[in-house]
Order: sequence, then C-alpha cells, then structure tokens
Amino acid sequence: MGEKRYMRYEDKVVVVTGAGGGVGQQLVLQLLEKGAFVAAVDVNPEALDRTKAQVDRPERLSIHQIDITDSSGVLQLAHEVKQTHGRVDGLINNAGIIQDFVTILKLKEDSIERLMNINFYGTMYMTRAFAPLLAERPEAFIGNVSSMGGFLPVPGQAIYGASKAAVKIATEGLRMELSKTTVNVSLILPGGIETDIKKNSGLETTNSTESEKKSAGIKVTSPEKAASVILKGIARNKAKILVGTDSVVMDILYRVMPIQAGKIISRVMAANHGGIFVME
Repeated sequence: MGEKRYMRYEDKVVVVTGAGGGVGQQLVLQLLEKGAFVAAVDVNPEALDRTKAQVDRPERLSIHQIDITDSSGVLQLAHEVKQTHGRVDGLINNAGIIQDFVTILKLKEDSIERLMNINFYGTMYMTRAFAPLLAERPEAFIGNVSSMGGFLPVPGQAIYGASKAAVKIATEGLRMELSKTTVNVSLILPGGIETDIKKNSGLETTNSTESEKKSAGIKVTSPEKAASVILKGIARNKAKILVGTDSVVMDILYRVMPIQAGKIISRVMAANHGGIFVME
C-alpha cells in the first residue's frame, strides 16, 4: 500500500472567522506560514488590524469586517472573497462566544438569542454561503469549531453548550451529506483554551495565575498549539478533531461513564467559581 496522502495548504485560499485573536489569529498566521492565502473575518476591525500587523506577507491576506449573524452580509462576503482571491478552497468557522456563568433559568433571553445567533446560525450562514464555491474546487474543506461543552453538560454554560451541540450535530450531518463530493468536513472539539473569549463575549474577566489553574485541575491549551492541532487534523481529513488533553480524556470518559464525567466537570467548575475554566 502507498503512503497516505495528506492535503497541503500551499496556495490554498482559506477563510477563517474569529480571526482577530486567539485561535483564529493563530490559524491565520500558521496558514500563511504554510503558503496559503487567507481571508480573515472578524466583527472587530481593530482586532483584524492587529492580526494583519503580525503578518510577514500581507499580500497573501485579505481582511473582512463583518457580523456573521447577518445572512445577507455573509453572502456578500462570499462574493468578495471570490473576487479578491479568485477561488475558495477552505473554510474554518472558528468565531464564537460563551455565556455568563449562570444557570439556564437566570440567563437573560437576549443572551440566549445572541449565543445561538453567533455560535450556530453564524456558522450555518457561513457554511451555506461558501459551500457552493468550495464544491467548485478539486479539493476543499470545511472545519467547524464546536466545543467540549457541546458533547457533555457544563454547569453554568448549558445554553452555550446547546449552541455548540447544534454545531456538532449539523457538522456531522454535513460530512455525511458531502461525502460524495470534493468537500471534506471536520468537527473541531476544543477543551480549555487560553484565549480572550470571555472578554470578546462581553463578559467580565478575572486574572488567574497558573497555580490557581493547576489547583482547580485545569489544563489549558495555548492558541498556537490549538491551531496546529486543528490544521493537522483538517489536512488528514479527520472527522473529529479533539483539541487539548482535557477534550481527549473527557470524550473517552463521557462515552464510558457519562454521569461520572458530569460530576468531574462540575467539581472543576465549582473549584474555580465559574471564573477560570473556559471552553473555546
């Protein structure tokens, strides 16, 4: 048997949402290092400028400020990217927010709507808008970021988890629906990532030391490492990409002992008062 061929990113045109910071920014930088062209998408123009300032070859990068919950705007974005780069080979739906660390009954209705609009509808708008362009290519991909919170319940983040669970099921279905096309689909399940997602979600933040995180039993993954794992997984056409040791362990544990897994995550959340452990 011959050696398995992995996809190369060189000269691919890849769209990345949530590109203004954290994992999204690292995805942009690492894709450019691999020789790709990147369309960086974010709702925050200043954040996009900060990403662009770190790029060595800006001629390979286009930046697009847009709210992904605007379906007509997303359709226009697909047109703009096609005009700018001539084609689209990949899409990574990374943009997302979390909720206040409160119970379902205490979470405000507008927060529930915002979570679903950004995390689920925004991902679906992007997917539906770019899928026809991806289908034109001999080799293309979609990577949708769900969360560890999308496959096991997290106290105080239940609606966030519901939005990410919706992404999970839709992405798994999409992979099956596109299985006979040239478009590969990967589900991305990060665990705890060291990012500014709380700040970017409009939530209050607290500074936590490494010792505090260790005492709470928390192992977070750096954005650089997370982006590397994601890109390797997509290149290998993995159906499910688990990012972080915590995600790998909890994925196994939840399938074997779901009740025990729930108790463990509850203890972690309680130890940290809902303020340290953040799912990307």
